[in-house]
Amino acid sequence: MTGSHHLSAEQRTKLHAACEAAEARTHARFVLVTMHVSDRYALYPLVYGAVLGFTALGALALFWPELSLRPAFFAAAAVFAVASLVLDWLPLRLRVVPKRVKHAHARTMAHHAFAARVLAQNDHKPGIVFFVSLGERYVEVVTDRDVDKRIPQKTWDGVIAEFAAAAKAGRITDGFLAAVESCTKVLEMHYPKA
Repeated sequence: MTGSHHLSAEQRTKLHAACEAAEARTHARFVLVTMHVSDRYALYPLVYGAVLGFTALGALALFWPELSLRPAFFAAAAVFAVASLVLDWLPLRLRVVPKRVKHAHARTMAHHAFAARVLAQNDHKPGIVFFVSLGERYVEVVTDRDVDKRIPQKTWDGVIAEFAAAAKAGRITDGFLAAVESCTKVLEMHYPKA
């Protein structure tokens, strides 16, 4: 298990033990990756701050045309600075980033994790990565070709749906443990420990 930034020490210990047990029960490699966020999205507060600053400048020009350029510019700069700083707070930053962008970044991170934790290993065991990006609310099971041929995507979609339901109900650790167990059972059927 890697990247468990948003979980308590007790939760990480439980999940680590579950992942080790999963690896012991199947020939396939099983990796659980959790991330707080998949990207910093640093540009978004600046872009929204600039848009708000220019909007403020336009509003000043429209409603207060006699205002000279210098105070109007300083007011727009202040709006830009305050908006950028406020939107830099992570929960707000994640709200202004479009969902498709967040999911694209999370998907990229999931595939990087798969490449590093499964494909790059010298033993060439089949494997999966159960990837969760908490900030983006994104879950994906990334599999290699052999696993993909043997186990249909709808199986993983069911595991993801169960995890998402548990997480939505506030039982994220239970959701992780159930997902690890479900993935392990599926892998055991197709890749039993030799």
